Amino acid sequence: MAGRGHADFPLDPRYPSDPIVATAVSTDYGVLDLATARRWGYGWDPAKSPALRPKGRRMTNAEYADLPACSAEASRRLLRGIDLKRDWLYASTRAIEVDKAVKRDPRLRAAWDVWSRCVAEQGFTRYPDPVAAYTDTAWHRGSDGNTRHTQRERATAVADVTCKRRHHTAELWHAARAQKQAVDITRHRDRYAAGLQALRTYRATIAEVLRKLG
Repeated sequence: MAGRGHADFPLDPRYPSDPIVATAVSTDYGVLDLATARRWGYGWDPAKSPALRPKGRRMTNAEYADLPACSAEASRRLLRGIDLKRDWLYASTRAIEVDKAVKRDPRLRAAWDVWSRCVAEQGFTRYPDPVAAYTDTAWHRGSDGNTRHTQRERATAVADVTCKRRHHTAELWHAARAQKQAVDITRHRDRYAAGLQALRTYRATIAEVLRKLG
């Protein structure tokens, strides 16, 4: 950025305007903490945002216009010696396929069904799975991803967590995922090993850059 005329460009800049934040599920298994569910439903304390916020000043529009090219250059330098498609992205690509297999697992689907009936028996929507409960549009998430913490939302979240605990939903879900992951790693061990080597190369490059920066 300095080479493009932005000598005082901050290391951790904010965007010219705050972007809309897409919020993922708090854990792979939805909400799990009963106290949090009781107080904040499917959201969180607004005074304690889960997203890391940049600490630098806002970029100017001119700086923002040059950012994509500089970011691309930085990525090329950090990823040198790495086959991006073959090795770097392999594990994340397989994770998508593994997750599909997990969702088809009859044991997990049975566990979700038990959880779903449990939530419905307490007077709430019969969701197909805990992620559907977490992402229900009825909670009216704002641009920061937080919810409105309504009484209905909080009560639903409490029923969600209570049923997970009662029927060990998260434990069964975790076991199904771990089993599918282990099978996939065994079947594609060489490819995963190449991905691990790519990660080590990337970390070594970052360490080198940090040494040069002092």
